[in-house]
Amino acid sequence: MTASTASDRLEGTVTSTVDFDGFVAARSGGLLRTAYLLTRDHGLAEDLLQTSLAKAWFAWDKIETHPEPYVRRILVNTYSSWWRRRWNGEHASEDVPDPGTPDPSNGVDDSHDLWLALGGLPRRQRAVVVLRFFDDLSVAETADLLGCSTGTVKSQTSKALVKLRIDPALATDTDPVGGLR
Repeated sequence: MTASTASDRLEGTVTSTVDFDGFVAARSGGLLRTAYLLTRDHGLAEDLLQTSLAKAWFAWDKIETHPEPYVRRILVNTYSSWWRRRWNGEHASEDVPDPGTPDPSNGVDDSHDLWLALGGLPRRQRAVVVLRFFDDLSVAETADLLGCSTGTVKSQTSKALVKLRIDPALATDTDPVGGLR
């Protein structure tokens, strides 16, 4: 290996790292929001995003022009693998080691809680709703990201919206039947 080849590789690594750092700085907020909407837990969302970004960093040289769809797919695939695998990392104990910090959302009225309604959806339907309506992806983009057909995305969206329409968590005082119209 010549000295120029080694320096070219080093420069490529530095440029790649700078591009990755810029991407993380620019897009981590939006990706964290997607992770939170999928997991419904701040800690799990941060873990999911960190794991996804670590996987993306190792493959960063393969990503050509638009890294966000690639990283978003890693995020959704990692989330999917997490719900398929049984978690054995935590065990119940008598003593609570850390009381933690109070949740600022405790004072929020849960009677009209969209988060509660989203939590009642099956994971695949929740993923479709999050990608379609919160991340504003098209049917085709969502299907590509989830690795399924556009018909599957449409049917899962339809089923999810039916469940959300009749969910009592979304019922209002003027609409005792509940849900979205």
